Amino acid sequence: MTAARLPSVSAERGVQTPETSPEAEADGAGRSRLGGVGVLLALAFVLVAIGCWHLTQGTSGAVFANAEILAGSRIPRLAAGTAVGVALGVAGVLLQSLARNALASPDTLGVTAGSYLAVTAVAAFGIAVPVWASGAVAFAGGIIAAGIVLGLAGGAGSSTTRLILAGSALALAFQACTSTLLVLFDEETKGLFAWGSGSLSQLGLDAFLQSAPVVVVVTIIALVLSRRLDVLALGDDTASSLGVPIRSTRVVGILLAVVLIAVSVTLAGPMGFVGLCAPVLARLLARVVPSLHRHVLLIPVSGLLGAIVVILSDALLRAIIGAEAAIAVPTGVATTLLGAVVLVLMARRLRDSGPTREPPKVRFGVRSERRFRLVLVIAVAALAGAVLLGLLAGSTWLLTGDIALWMHGDASPLISFSLDERAPRVVAAAVAGGALALSGGVFQAVSRNPLADPGILGVTGGAGLGAVLVVTSAVASTAGMIAAALVGSLLAFALVYGLAWRRGLNADRFILIGIGVSYGTTALTTFFLLRANPWDTPKIYTWLSGTTYGRVWDQVIPVVIVLAIALPLIFAARRELDVMSLDEDTPRLVGISLERTRLWLLLLAAVLASFSVAAVGVIGFVGLVAPHAARALVGSRHSRVIPVSVVLGAVLVALADTLGRTIILPAQLPAGLIVALLGAPYFVWLLWRSRDA
Repeated sequence: MTAARLPSVSAERGVQTPETSPEAEADGAGRSRLGGVGVLLALAFVLVAIGCWHLTQGTSGAVFANAEILAGSRIPRLAAGTAVGVALGVAGVLLQSLARNALASPDTLGVTAGSYLAVTAVAAFGIAVPVWASGAVAFAGGIIAAGIVLGLAGGAGSSTTRLILAGSALALAFQACTSTLLVLFDEETKGLFAWGSGSLSQLGLDAFLQSAPVVVVVTIIALVLSRRLDVLALGDDTASSLGVPIRSTRVVGILLAVVLIAVSVTLAGPMGFVGLCAPVLARLLARVVPSLHRHVLLIPVSGLLGAIVVILSDALLRAIIGAEAAIAVPTGVATTLLGAVVLVLMARRLRDSGPTREPPKVRFGVRSERRFRLVLVIAVAALAGAVLLGLLAGSTWLLTGDIALWMHGDASPLISFSLDERAPRVVAAAVAGGALALSGGVFQAVSRNPLADPGILGVTGGAGLGAVLVVTSAVASTAGMIAAALVGSLLAFALVYGLAWRRGLNADRFILIGIGVSYGTTALTTFFLLRANPWDTPKIYTWLSGTTYGRVWDQVIPVVIVLAIALPLIFAARRELDVMSLDEDTPRLVGISLERTRLWLLLLAAVLASFSVAAVGVIGFVGLVAPHAARALVGSRHSRVIPVSVVLGAVLVALADTLGRTIILPAQLPAGLIVALLGAPYFVWLLWRSRDA
């Protein structure tokens, strides 16, 4: 059978090669195979060398500790890192090959987040299960996540941006559900937050000995599929004509990948981005050694590189910050940072798709002026009702007359205390929701992608990182937190914009780099959070989930001022937003200075997002859901979308805040988690509606 010989480097690069004799071709193929085997042996040697160095890193201070420490701590840690790295490396190359997408990975497809959610749910409800059963639970969560993402994104034929957006946004929804369980069941899930960032800490070799055979068997099965994967890389039509069963190959390949991810999550938690880095590094090596393009070599090379990435990241982390300090910092933080860099570098290499490419859209019909006015009146009434409900609801329910007495200064001490505490929270939620919705609408229009929002583009992540740096310092203050959030968001925006710029701003590249920066800021936030005072961790974690708890007027007024300034400025640019949302050429034809207008609008959107983060923490989905709901109700003209989306965003966060502090009294849920739980179903519907034809 000649199928395995079809993919070649020259064919992939579009380079024509001169005809050669069969003897010369066989000789070249033989040398290439020998080169591939040589790479395997070299990587195995590198892994052994790094493993020996890894064994010298520990809290005992000895280069090679005594046998008891080696057997009880260091060897289990090294063994777990090796198994996890191999599993994620092989899983990553399977997902990339099946999706024919170099940016597909367990993280960007949401599979890791699905597995983590399933394991957390089992722990939260107090179900004690052995290691193998935990693997089955993680597998169930991962396979559900993979099926949802691939289904919503339109399958393997979907574009890179669409696939990564679907996976990243669904991962945000899963993480919100996981965070909700961590907050509600803090005793049952104690320790899962650090584990949830990927930790190699082991109590012995038992878990490794149960997981390693599964990794080996699944990898062998993947090698059996290698010839099919080689042909599948040529396209579905070619593979089908050569007799490859496409559907069964994809199903089996995805199942194998999810099994490996489940084993990894069970053994060491969600280890970020190893499944992206390892295959990317392997394909870079394939440029030098062409035989590595064959999956029979690409799969084991990716597995070895995955193990090297994990072990090296763990050893470097312990060497740089010290073994004692590294105990509190999961290895997954380091691998996520590395993966974020790889994702950004890959996105920068993304080629422009030309003027005929059209971003994913949800089509809405033309809406009348009468409908717009009716929707706006109803939305404003809903906002008034949400604000009133927020003032009345709580541990002590009040009456509307109590509010009137409070406003006149005649209320009783109990009523005054309740409303003095609730009023800033309600106003903060409404104003921050409106600011996030306005920011999201601008990002979607300028990037011409309806699936973009400040969270996915890294802006709120940068603001959250800046604020956490201040909160965990000894000089924390309201003004300092606002300033740090503003600086963090602007720096993140400048980084994304600068890296995405290449003789103009490509919308897909802008979004993918934003996702990479978002992952990077999340990893850094986790790093500083885990190194902070343990007594401050619950408070900071709750704030990162989006909360209005304990808000005062000093934190609310800056957001009110910024929104009052930004709203008329953006509304004045409604015509430019309408034109820029069409394509790259039309704005220039009608006399709009595209790059300058786009820059100041994006900058204003980043400022709005940063001030909202300073006021209510990190809240996702508002900037995604509110502008879409507005377009569905009143059409796509920004003269209508802007006011309606602002009001809808305010309603959404105000209601989420009220629900969060009333549904599980006396405990409270962060408003950001409620928004994510409410917004996730709408986002799923949105992705379904906007699937590629």
